[in-house]
Parts: sequence; structure tokens; C-alpha cells
Amino acid sequence: MTDNEEIVNLTDDSDATEVKESGNGKKGSSEKSPAAKLVMDFIAGVAVGAGAILPGFSGGVLCVVLGMYPMVMELFSHPFKALKRNLFGYILIGIGWAIGFFAVSNLIKVAYGSFETYTIWTFIGMIFGNVPSLYKEAGKKGRSKSSFISMGIAFVIMFISLLTVALLPNVNITPNLGWFLFSGVMWGLSIIIPGLTSSSIMMSLGIYEPFNTGLATFDLSVIIPWVVGMIVTAALLARVIEKIFKKHYSEAFHAVVGIVLASTLMIFPIFREYSALDVFISVTCVLVGFALAFLLSNFKVDSDAEL
Repeated sequence: MTDNEEIVNLTDDSDATEVKESGNGKKGSSEKSPAAKLVMDFIAGVAVGAGAILPGFSGGVLCVVLGMYPMVMELFSHPFKALKRNLFGYILIGIGWAIGFFAVSNLIKVAYGSFETYTIWTFIGMIFGNVPSLYKEAGKKGRSKSSFISMGIAFVIMFISLLTVALLPNVNITPNLGWFLFSGVMWGLSIIIPGLTSSSIMMSLGIYEPFNTGLATFDLSVIIPWVVGMIVTAALLARVIEKIFKKHYSEAFHAVVGIVLASTLMIFPIFREYSALDVFISVTCVLVGFALAFLLSNFKVDSDAEL
């Protein structure tokens, strides 16, 4: 048997645990051990969980950046197949996600309680800091007239809808089970629609702060309807959204940009009294939030994930 035949037999054996080594006896640099892969899954879960609770950051985009999007879509589209293939990996990602998510939600709860206005301006900066990379991602497969029409229509519909809710005297949004279920639906959509930021929409409706407080304090009356809405929405719509983005990527992603811009305009805390110091601090918060989000949104992890 020749040396080449030995290599073929080794690489064709699905149960083989050995890896090819270079002439100097070291493992190939591109290979990752199972332990290293699990550690990276956990870290990625922490990153997605921490970023997903912040307005301006899309859970779907974070999954794409970290190479987790195919795994997430497979989990919701074919759950039994996905769990059978990589159960332990999903468990570690879930644990990491929960740690990052609830840790940051507690930080936001403290920030809202002590510096509500400054916190909102920081979030606004973060949302707009993420828009350049979001717009760039939307044009990854080209832009056309229909792309901008889609963005304009989505912006107008979202803006009018949110403005109507805010101005109608008979519409009083009181955080309750129904609205927390709605929050779960928005979260489910933000997971499977890269770029959609559920937090900015929830802030414009005035339910983000009580929702986040409920998460931070482990209030089951908030967590249970949120989880139900999120899982059911993602499971039912994952395949549909995947097909839409494959066939109409540019139009779909530009519509997301329009939704993000419209929902962000609705959370500007302009109808408040500001001293000169308040204005200075608020502007600083916007700039800091913008810079932070801009830097993070341009940090890419090598990945073969495709939308």
C-alpha cells in the first residue's frame, strides 16, 4: 500500500480520532480539538447573550458574526436532528447565553434606575453606531431600486404604527402578560431575522425597562410568556424567513434597516428639561455608545455562515 493510499484510508474513516500531522510532528494549525470547540461555543453563547439584551444589537447578526447562525436556524427548523447531532454544544451555548444575558440585564436595570435619560441616550448612540455595518450587510449581495423602496415602505409603516400607538389617547400600554408575550414574539423574530433589534421597538413602546427589570429579578410572570413567545415564533417562522432571505436578500435586509431607523426615532427623550450639563453628558453618552457599537459591529470572527 502506498503512502497516499494510507492517508486516504485514514481520512475516510469517520471514526478516526487521529489528525494529520505536519512533517515536524505538530498538529495542523487549522484543526481545533473537541474541547477547544466546546469552549468557543460557550464563549460565543456569552457574547450573544450579552449583546442581544442591548438595544442596537441584533441576536441574528451576532449569531452570523460568530458563525452560529446555521446552528440556530437548524435548531428551530429541525430541532430533533440538531440536538441529536450536537446536544452538548447547544447546552454549552445555552448556558453561556443565559450568563451573558442575565448579567447584562442586571447592569441595565441598575443604569435605568440611576441614570434613565443618560442610559437611553447611550442606547440611541449604540443603535446608530450599528447602522453603518447593518447597511453594509444589507448591500452585501447588491442593491437595486426595489431595495430602497422596501426600506422606505418598512420605515413609513413602522414609524406610523409606533406614532399611532404613542399618540392615541385610548391606547395605554401597561406591561402585562400580553405585552411580555409580544416581547417574546419580537425576540423570536430578532433571532431569525438578522439586523432586527427587538429592544429598540420595545423601548419605543415603553415596555423595555419593565421587561428588563422582570428578567433581572427572575420574575416568572415576565420570563414564561417571553420564552413561550420567543420559541414558538422562531420555530414557526424559521423556515419561512430563511427562504425569504435566500430569494430576496437585499429587499428583506433593507426593510430591516428601515424598521430599525423608525423605531429608534421614537425613543428620543427630547420632551424633557435639560440643563447645560445634561446636554453635555447626553451628547457624550451618544458618542460613547456610537463608538462602542461601531467598533463591536466591525469586529468579525472568521466564519463560513451564510444567510
